[in-house]
Amino acid sequence: MPRPAVPSGRETFVVLSVIAAAFILVLPIELPDKTLFATLVLATRFRPLPVFIGVGLAFAVQCLVAVTAGSLLTLLPDALVTGIVAVLFLIGALVLFRSIRSGAEEEEDIETPPHPSFLKAASISFGVLFAAEWGDLSQLATAGLAARYDSPVSVFIGSWAALLVVSALAVFLGKKLADRLPIPLIRTVAAILFTVFGVIAGVETIRLLAA
Repeated sequence: MPRPAVPSGRETFVVLSVIAAAFILVLPIELPDKTLFATLVLATRFRPLPVFIGVGLAFAVQCLVAVTAGSLLTLLPDALVTGIVAVLFLIGALVLFRSIRSGAEEEEDIETPPHPSFLKAASISFGVLFAAEWGDLSQLATAGLAARYDSPVSVFIGSWAALLVVSALAVFLGKKLADRLPIPLIRTVAAILFTVFGVIAGVETIRLLAA
């Protein structure tokens, strides 16, 4: 009976690199984003655990949709894919650079019932974050990475892990964290990362067209 194939050291390194790239790119986008503050509001009204579970499930669905959309792009010609990826990341960089001078996002006014059950609190948290994050920069980044790298599972893991970290910080550390975040600096780092990914994809597009 043949043994199952074992990933080589190089394959493992590539997988871990993609996970790290997704995590590093998504984390600074979401730290000063409405995600943090919406989760914070929910955590002040419900018990932490159902909020974290509801928000985490919402992010899992969002990442799955983004990774699927990005993977579908890979069916197009290589030059077109890299061109689309470059545009996605450069648009994200522009949005982030324009938002650097603005402060924290306003906390959303979320209507919540008194003393909800565990399931109801988790469901409300899921619904709020699912609606708030649709078409967000984190989805754009996740789709772009999924189109760039032939490793959708790794992109999903890295992106979802980053979103779960942000959610955990909001739920368990709360307002003290939000007040101390250097939001302009975080947005600058995120904008630079988007720009770097966009430029790399743009250079690769030019190379493919010239080949």
